[in-house]
Amino acid sequence: MAVWVFGYGSLIWNPEFTPADRGLATLHGYARSFCMTSIHHRGSPEEPGLVLALDAAEGAQCRGVAFQIPRSDEASILAALRERELVSSAYREEVLPVALDDGRTVQALAYVVDRSHPQYTGSLTLEDQAQIIARCHGGKGPNRDYLWQTAEHLTQLGIGDADLNHLSVRVRDIVDNGLA
Repeated sequence: MAVWVFGYGSLIWNPEFTPADRGLATLHGYARSFCMTSIHHRGSPEEPGLVLALDAAEGAQCRGVAFQIPRSDEASILAALRERELVSSAYREEVLPVALDDGRTVQALAYVVDRSHPQYTGSLTLEDQAQIIARCHGGKGPNRDYLWQTAEHLTQLGIGDADLNHLSVRVRDIVDNGLA
């Protein structure tokens, strides 16, 4: 059986593998949100950044990209993907139904935030998120670049995300005005 993964953040623009198939997709029951702190990729232990996670929410839906992992490299790709995404225990890897825009429904790996984990920050306002994202930096670069790359790629794909668009503008304002 084919293994799929659902990209809703950096996987959209940097899956780190060449997929056998891909397509725009919708995951129902979850929202894309900067609701998880990051001390590895986009922040530090001294100043944690924020990363996107899938946060369960009744009636929500998240638009993203589903990637089919090539069978020939499945084991190595899954190992690399898990090393990248499961760097802490704040994400749970779940297999969830994802509706592809072409009409197919596939079972896809999805990285869902564990709301009981100390890294969960679901109550932050957009302004609090913007302030953190504007100033933090981690092993994979500035937190703001992660936001801007994701927002840009969502726009290129025709996927609207009002919160990410708002955050992009606000973080640029903070950075451009030296307020970070």
